[in-house]
Amino acid sequence: MKNKVWFVDLLRVVAALAVVVIHVLGPYRDQIGQLPDWQWISAITINSLSRWAVPVFIMITGALMLSDQRPFEPVYYIKRRLGKVLVPFLVWSVFYALFSGLTTSGFDSSVSWSILKKMPTHETYYHLGFFYYFIPLYLLIPIIQWWVQKAEPGQVKGVIMVWLVITGLYLFYIDGLWSETYLLYSGYLLLGYCLYQYRWPSLMVLLPLAVIALVATDYNVISHSFAANEYKMGRWMSYKTLNTALVAATVFLLCRWASDKLRLSTRNKLAWLSKYSLGVYLIHPIFLWPLREYDLYFANPLIAIPVWTVIAASLALATSWLLSRSRYSAWLVP
Repeated sequence: MKNKVWFVDLLRVVAALAVVVIHVLGPYRDQIGQLPDWQWISAITINSLSRWAVPVFIMITGALMLSDQRPFEPVYYIKRRLGKVLVPFLVWSVFYALFSGLTTSGFDSSVSWSILKKMPTHETYYHLGFFYYFIPLYLLIPIIQWWVQKAEPGQVKGVIMVWLVITGLYLFYIDGLWSETYLLYSGYLLLGYCLYQYRWPSLMVLLPLAVIALVATDYNVISHSFAANEYKMGRWMSYKTLNTALVAATVFLLCRWASDKLRLSTRNKLAWLSKYSLGVYLIHPIFLWPLREYDLYFANPLIAIPVWTVIAASLALATSWLLSRSRYSAWLVP
């Protein structure tokens, strides 16, 4: 395990868990005025604290793939890198299109067919939207990888600084050519690489900025929502904004720091969980379906969100593990 990057396992596990949290609390967002104010605020605060999860997955990809020093081989890259994600995504997309037709009163094939027809441009289920901007990044990775291998550290850091400024402009609706979706998402690849290779920006710089970003995010979403008497997040909950980027970078370095403190036995357990993190991401909405369809939320968000997160994540983990046991289904949970 000489070349094992241990902290990536911890990152994958906490990011997968945070994604489940986001999807568990989803229905709470539109219950402003229906719940006691403090309960609604609790759910929104948890949401604010979890938005870093999706960017972290992109940063992990950037850290590992941009650091790969092996010569680029197109056939290997398409089959082993891109294909490993693309093929399961297509199969799960068809599955969830069919799954979308399932209701408490039965199966509606017209709903499934309508969703399936939109699959080329729109996700078939809410959690699959991530892949529509993640998979195209695989086309950019070889270009960015070629550049970082030739660039000086100062040049990489300079590009990161410009990108962070762009995410700040986007947050405050100062739009232009720099607001292009793939430009904003591809910056996370380079940010992950920079944090991995140079530990820059440093944790000492990022930590106070992340705290400010979290407080600003929560305050703006809550205050704007109460003013409008409906859930209003603006761009504060976006994955493409400065506040989210600062928090994601901080979580990245915190996990790296924490991983160094863990015992080998704990690291091995995290490595096992990490193997199934993508499977958990893909599968967990199946176990949230009855929660949403039958309105099984109970007590208040501070109790219901952790309980249902543990249940959904555990069931998804078990399912992912079972699928991985057979060579006929293991490719579904790479």
